[in-house]
Amino acid sequence: MCFRTLLKGKDIKVNGKKVCADMILKKGDEVCYYMSQAQESKKAFEIVYEDANVIVVDKLSGVNSEAVFSEIASCGEAYFIHRLDRNTEGLMIFARTERAEAELLSAFRDRRIEKTYYALVIGQMPSAHAVARAYLKKDEKKARVFVSALKTQGEEIVTEYEVVEERGETSLLKITLHTGKTHQIRAHLAFLGHPVVGDGKYGDGEFNRKEHATRQRLLAKQLRFQLQGNLSYLNDKQFVSKKFL
Repeated sequence: MCFRTLLKGKDIKVNGKKVCADMILKKGDEVCYYMSQAQESKKAFEIVYEDANVIVVDKLSGVNSEAVFSEIASCGEAYFIHRLDRNTEGLMIFARTERAEAELLSAFRDRRIEKTYYALVIGQMPSAHAVARAYLKKDEKKARVFVSALKTQGEEIVTEYEVVEERGETSLLKITLHTGKTHQIRAHLAFLGHPVVGDGKYGDGEFNRKEHATRQRLLAKQLRFQLQGNLSYLNDKQFVSKKFL
């Protein structure tokens, strides 16, 4: 947590008094800052990698992407590249410069950033590995998407899965996205009959209540890059979340 954030929360005192950001310090002033136990123990994210161009973080479930961005931006220049759903945990990348932002956004559009997810789903999959195709249509008013087998019902989505482990009534899947649409993983897996455990929008409410699953078991596990130009040095790196499902 940086000092700008502490100032916003009025958690910095000068000579025993809470101060604002425009406070001018004088020689001999005593500056103290305070962090509650909750602030110290519950971090919205952990920094996985950072340099002058990019920052990669590992986000907690239950934290909005906007809250992560706000925290990063309070400590320096930052630009949004992509988002994760509030209850999806794992890796996010932000740009630190306008040039890096342009390069990363171009890479996302051209599918040159490989995102691998892990998902815990209900039931056992029909095969150990498959590349599933369907069509997705977004309903802005209902804030959800609908998946169909009909080509006339939206844009094509391609979701590849591999069974990592079967756990009785559930299966752990490794997911590779070949298209990146809103709620694609959650909606597509639900369409296939294997919703993500804990998903309150596309999932199985009865199963979730029985298992006391109050958050969706979806993790953005890995990031790999195929970048060009100024950011090509990142191509040799693989970023992996420390979290597990």
